[in-house]
This record gives sequence, structure tokens and C-alpha cells, in this order.
Amino acid sequence: MKRRDFLKVIGLAAVSASFIDAFAQGAVAKPAKPNILFVISDDLCSALSGFGHPQCKTPNLDKLAGRGIRFDRAYCQWPVCGPSRASIMTGLHPAVLKMKNNRSLFRRTAPDVTTLPQLFMNNGYYAARVSKVYHMGIPGDILEGKAGPDDPASWNETVNIKAPEQNSTGQKEDLSPKVTSAGMDFVTVRVENDDSLQADKQAVDKALEMLPKLKDKPFFLGVGLVRPHVPLVAPDDLFDKYPAKDMPLPEVPKGDLDDVPRDARRNTNAVKYKMSREQQHKVLQGYYASVSYMDQQVGRLLEGLEEAGLADSTVVVFTSDHGYNLGQHTCWQKQSLFEDTVRVPLIISVPWLSNAGQRAEEIVELVDLYPTLADLAGLTAPNYLHGTSLRPLLESPDGIKWKKKAAYTTAPWNGRSIRTDQWRYTTWSNGKKGTELYDHKDDPGEFTNLAKKSEYKDTVRELQKQMDTLTKRSTALKY
Repeated sequence: MKRRDFLKVIGLAAVSASFIDAFAQGAVAKPAKPNILFVISDDLCSALSGFGHPQCKTPNLDKLAGRGIRFDRAYCQWPVCGPSRASIMTGLHPAVLKMKNNRSLFRRTAPDVTTLPQLFMNNGYYAARVSKVYHMGIPGDILEGKAGPDDPASWNETVNIKAPEQNSTGQKEDLSPKVTSAGMDFVTVRVENDDSLQADKQAVDKALEMLPKLKDKPFFLGVGLVRPHVPLVAPDDLFDKYPAKDMPLPEVPKGDLDDVPRDARRNTNAVKYKMSREQQHKVLQGYYASVSYMDQQVGRLLEGLEEAGLADSTVVVFTSDHGYNLGQHTCWQKQSLFEDTVRVPLIISVPWLSNAGQRAEEIVELVDLYPTLADLAGLTAPNYLHGTSLRPLLESPDGIKWKKKAAYTTAPWNGRSIRTDQWRYTTWSNGKKGTELYDHKDDPGEFTNLAKKSEYKDTVRELQKQMDTLTKRSTALKY
């Protein structure tokens, strides 16, 4: 080979190596002030195709996960909408906010707290909310187009959505007639033809109208999608994707709940819903159809971000306020402390990081989102936050030693639970009304309560110490 040709090859190799190195570091340069698109679904568990669920198909969320990091073990701090959402937005546990239900207002107990969108507003961002980010009563506030117990101090602009919900035109069926609350009743509506009046369609329409206006200023945009919260409303063709008879109910061993406290059994079908097996299959059909509809709206939102030329400068977060039982342990909906109720889907896409499509299996919490987004934007978060920035996991999902060893969740009826790498440990009324211990290494379904077995007393003692430490920390607020 001639020297001149050799140098050409060397030069091409150097360019190629430089290109590969640049790609490895992230093909997009980090903007000085990255935008934040925060998308939160309502009553959504991890029954999604991207999280290993064989039935429910969520291609748009799968696409988002392909652009970012999927967190396989993310947990909420309270399995009820209002307290969980306030916890996310303040970066504080519900206990310190004294929030125990959807009617609680965190400004009464923590009036001077700086919320997540407020932090961005204080640093030159435009903060906007579309639909349910803090709590809204579903379907009540959506039927009336009200804000619910929102936090006005958190936003420069808000958009409330008014939609027909269970009054939508279409085939309607009440699958849990023993439940009288519209916010808990399993009502399905198969919407015929036009879905333009549906809450999530309207919410994304409004968000897409905003994006071009926000193009020349840094923004924090919170978009709340109310599905799959009941009523389970979705277009007719999405119901057809999930034939009810083909939707398998979870396998539950006989006598599964014989060894758990009464408070862990409050949401069982036998106690609360009294649905037939046929009705339960139809609930799964409606839930998955609603999830698919929500997923379609996420897809529209991501496409709009691309079309507005904002995809490369915007961090996208997708999550839910809490998990949801879909027949596990014969339980339905929320408020329990089983794995499916407190585990949530979490996807974070950061355009300038190169780890797209990877999974993080470390224990993380929704309370970690506040410090994470502040960190990614280069903002100084308040020093009183309870969470930990997930930036190290976003930068190296499988290459760091993660310090967080347990997720901490509290619940109604004085329930407390911690989830470690191997164990779930739960107490009710500080153990006075019962204790649960599950070994996720051998029993991921949480079917066998080991709490009273003598050979696990040391494990119970050690986990109780961890819980006491986390309880003490979750009730501390020092401005």
C-alpha cells in the first residue's frame, strides 16, 4: 500500500473512531436549559408490553423506552392518587405532608414548600399543566371541567378538561354493581366512531397546541392522562383487540390470603366487588383497552414533540401515580400494599445520554423524580427532599453501585411497607393488626407470608429496623 493511501485509511479510521465515540457519549448535545415533558397516567400498573406483560400492547411506550431507560423496580409512596401525586411534585413523603386521602392539601401542612414545577419557574422556565397532574376527582372533576385540589402556585398556565366519561356515547356496561362510587365502579364504555370528546384525546390536543408556542423558551409541561382510571372508556376497536374470554385472570393459590391481616384483604373481590368470573374478564378487557387508548395519546404527544423540533432538547418522563391490582390475590384496584399495587411503570428519556433502550433493575421511588429532573436541568434542588437523583442510573444503568436499598410506601389503615432487593415487609398499625413478609427470590407472587415463622425472626427484626429508619426520615422536614 502506498503511503498516501495508508494515510487515507488511517484518517478514515480516526474519523470513524471519533464518530463512534461521539455516538457513545450521546449524539445530541445537552442544551443549556433542557425542556421537561412530564406525562403521568392514572391508576396504571406495570401490565404493559414493555414491562413483560404478554396481553396488553403499548407500542408507543415501548418506543419511548427504546429512547430512554426503563426502570423495572420503581415504587410509589402511597397507593392512592392524591397523596402520591403531591409526593411526586414536592419530593416529600406523604407522611410529612400529612396527606392520607384525596381531599388533603399539602399547602396546609407545608405552605412554603417549593414544588417541582415551581423550582423550574424560579429558574426561568414556563410551567404549564394540562389535565390531571395533581389530584382531580375522576370522573367527577372531568365531568365538570374542574381543576380539583390543584396547586395554583406551581403553574404559569393550566388547562382543565371537560369530558363525558361514563356518559360517552357507546355500549355501556356496569361490571361491579355492588360498588356505588363512580370513582371505583368498574363501568366500561365502548365508544363508537368519534373519540374527539374523550379526556385524554382533548388533553393531548391542548398539549400539542402549546408546543409551538413554547418552542423559544424553556418549559416544564405536565400532561395528565386519566386512563385507565375508571370508567374504562375507549374506542370500540380497542375493546376488540382484547376479547374478554381470552383475557386470563391471575392464578391465585387456594387459601392465598388465609395468612394475611384483615387490612390486606379489604379490596378482594369477595369482600368488595362481588364480580362474576365473566365480569372480571370483561374488566381486564376494558382496562387493557383503556391502556391502549392512553398509549395512543402518548404516541401523538411524542410525534408532536418531534414535529415541533423539540425532541432533542426535551427530557421525557412517563409514569403512573401508583400501581393497580387486576385480580392478583383476588384483589382489585389500589390501596393495598402488594407488589402490583405499589410498583409503577417508569420511563425516562434523556436525548443527550447514550444508554437508550437499557433497563435499570435497582430499587427506585417516585419521590426520586424531583431531584432527578432538577439534576438533569442543572438546577439546585431544595436540600430537604426525601428522594435521590437517578442521574447516575440514567448515565450508567448497569455500571454503578446504587446506594438505595429499600423503597418505602405507606397506605390507608396505617399500613407501612418496604421493598428491598429480596424482601417485601409490611406492617399494619405498627404490627398491632398484623405483619407480612415475602421472599421475592422464591415467591415473587407474594403468596406465602413468612412473618410468623420462627426461622425468619432475625429477618423481620432487621427489616423492622430499616422500616423504623425510613419512617423517621419520611416524617422529617427541615427547610
